[in-house]
Amino acid sequence: MTLYTNTPEETEQAGADLATRLTEAGCSSAFIALKGDLGVGKTAFARGFCRIFGILRVKSPTYTIVNEYKGDKTTVLHMDLYRLEDDPYGETIGLEEYLSRGLFILCEWSERLAELPEDALTVRIEKTDKEGERVITFLGKECLC
Repeated sequence: MTLYTNTPEETEQAGADLATRLTEAGCSSAFIALKGDLGVGKTAFARGFCRIFGILRVKSPTYTIVNEYKGDKTTVLHMDLYRLEDDPYGETIGLEEYLSRGLFILCEWSERLAELPEDALTVRIEKTDKEGERVITFLGKECLC
């Protein structure tokens, strides 16, 4: 599935729409690999996703590497692996433990991992030639429950 957005707010809404689709399908966990260049809107997408769970303060985890947000009914992990070039298995951050907790995990720069979890949903965000426009492509299973 592919969609286009023209503003950061529309990119946030795309994240909210994905969270809504997953929860309506009964999903309570998913690994979502957010891919795209610097400044393309990965964190905006994550903000929208988290908003569905009552999480209103979402910041880029570039320096903290992992932010854990407790929402109304679930916990969302938001991680950024940009600075973990030499850790292809996420051992430094305890990725295996996070995966075993059955949470929603939004992972920016997931391409740093040697492999994604089998059920991962990939969300690729790219700029287009049109000012402000993004193309968002969803790859993988629609519901990861």
